[in-house]
Amino acid sequence: MRPPAVAGLFYPENANELRHAVNGYIAEASLRAAVADRPKALIVPHAGYQYSGSVAGFAYRRLCDWSADIHHVVMIGPSHRVAIRGLAVPSVGTFVTPLGSVPIDAAGRSRLLELGLVGISDAAHAAEHSLEVQLPFLQVVLEDFDILPITIGFAPCEQVARAIDAVWGGSDTLVLVSSDLSHYHTWNEARQLDDATTRAIVERRSDLPAEQACGACGINGLMQVARRRGLTVEVLDQRNSGDTAGDRSRVVGYGSYALIET
Repeated sequence: MRPPAVAGLFYPENANELRHAVNGYIAEASLRAAVADRPKALIVPHAGYQYSGSVAGFAYRRLCDWSADIHHVVMIGPSHRVAIRGLAVPSVGTFVTPLGSVPIDAAGRSRLLELGLVGISDAAHAAEHSLEVQLPFLQVVLEDFDILPITIGFAPCEQVARAIDAVWGGSDTLVLVSSDLSHYHTWNEARQLDDATTRAIVERRSDLPAEQACGACGINGLMQVARRRGLTVEVLDQRNSGDTAGDRSRVVGYGSYALIET
């Protein structure tokens, strides 16, 4: 199993406190979000919960009405701590958080390995937060599911798109791309950059630079698939740490987006 690496740092280590925090972020989003179509894919931020949890809540609120229908989650996020080439999946059988364990989709992993689209690297997953911080939200919202965690290093977005296509699945499969937006600009500068990033996502462009999103490669790969499959994009929330839990002189941007099959 892969134990939690950032519990107590990015989110509460105590299970009761963690569940309460996640429910609070989703409840906050529910006050502003209307019931809408089930998303096939989500783009969700991955900072510490005090900074991006409320923005992430808008994405996970969209799953609440479909919690019994989603059984597989393909999770894609950047490798922050270990430099890798290509895409990496872990060898372990479960990921663990304070809320319990989540099984790995072994069949999906085998398919990607057989196609040569990913390699095995436990090191790339051991301390990575971009996927781990999504798990407590999924554990609170969904009922019975497994995950296929994929980290991205130096890879063309076409490879990411092929991997997403290979495990696209049916209506019981959700694709989740984990990404923050701009980093360490003033509030005004970040707002302009993040507005441009949101426009690019809504237009389903796949040329987003890393300077505008740390998970740009995952977003670009997803946008390639979205264009081919005719998905539409909805903006759920866009803010930055100057709006949520920090000063406005040096902020990180966050956005939540839903992609809908039409």
